[in-house]
Amino acid sequence: MKLVVATGNPGKLEEFRRILTPLGVEVCSLREVGAALEVEETGETFLENAAIKADEVFRLTGLPAVADDSGLCVDALDGRPGVYSARYGGDAPYSQKMDMLLEELREVPAQRRGAQFVSAIYCRLDGDIVISCEGVCRGRMAFAPSGSGGFGYDPLFLVEGESFASLSPAQKDAVSHRGKALRDFVQKLRAHLRDAE
Repeated sequence: MKLVVATGNPGKLEEFRRILTPLGVEVCSLREVGAALEVEETGETFLENAAIKADEVFRLTGLPAVADDSGLCVDALDGRPGVYSARYGGDAPYSQKMDMLLEELREVPAQRRGAQFVSAIYCRLDGDIVISCEGVCRGRMAFAPSGSGGFGYDPLFLVEGESFASLSPAQKDAVSHRGKALRDFVQKLRAHLRDAE
């Protein structure tokens, strides 16, 4: 089965490939199918934004399309940056976005630095069939970035004392929001494919 991932983020694409390819899914990038995604993410939830992206890629290519919309929700900031995680700080690089976030959290003590990463996955298989799921990973916000792996806000997000950026890809997949959502997605996709036989 060929599945187009509706993202321009190479880190997300790699996570999809790492988890789905062993299951026999041919994971394609937008570039590989000659598509470009230019949509405004106007949804109020992660799932709504994922649907906007996947539905547009399905419309452009006619191929099954899957999208993830994810973000960091910080308790002390009333859930911000949330659905605006990628747009937080405008077009600034993530090193600057993290500095801005740390500045907002400067006076927040360790016991109040709870946060969660959320991932919503939406897959448009054809004109009628949609699969959707969500994964959540609870953790804490660090006082400074650490680790050299991952992408986005990973250096600031701690799970059991380690930042996402300090974990190996396999360790991250086992606990991350996207790893959880993708495992749920795989189960639902397998069930659909069995039913379609």
